[in-house]
Amino acid sequence: VAKVTGSKSSRGQLSSEVAAAAAAMKVKVHELRTKTKADLTKQLDELKSELATLRVAKVTGGAASKLSKIKLVRKSIARVLTVMNQAKKDQLRIFYKDKDLVPLDLRKKQTRAIRRALTKKEAGMKTKKQQKKDKHFPQRRYAVKA
Repeated sequence: VAKVTGSKSSRGQLSSEVAAAAAAMKVKVHELRTKTKADLTKQLDELKSELATLRVAKVTGGAASKLSKIKLVRKSIARVLTVMNQAKKDQLRIFYKDKDLVPLDLRKKQTRAIRRALTKKEAGMKTKKQQKKDKHFPQRRYAVKA
């Protein structure tokens, strides 16, 4: 671990270097969403290899700017993986849209009570006995004097 000593100007300079590295390194999600799967996997591999080199630098006593960059690279990897997983899930939703059986993770979450409740069709169904009663004993119609 490199020690930083000196006046305020050297500290300010170091933090500006770290900020510059952060600005160059940070991956924007809206840019990732426009890329193809191949581009995303390529970028993921690059980020992982960079993380490996940064970890080696950490062990060997690298510069403070490299140590602070580890967190940025890890977050960037997470962003890329998130975009990839969201894209995969969107494709699966499209595939299962009109199917009868849908995987649990693609179904609507709602609440447990709503999921367990009867559907409109089930709630409106009548038993055979009730159907016979309705057929043989219809609602009486009364003529009312005006």
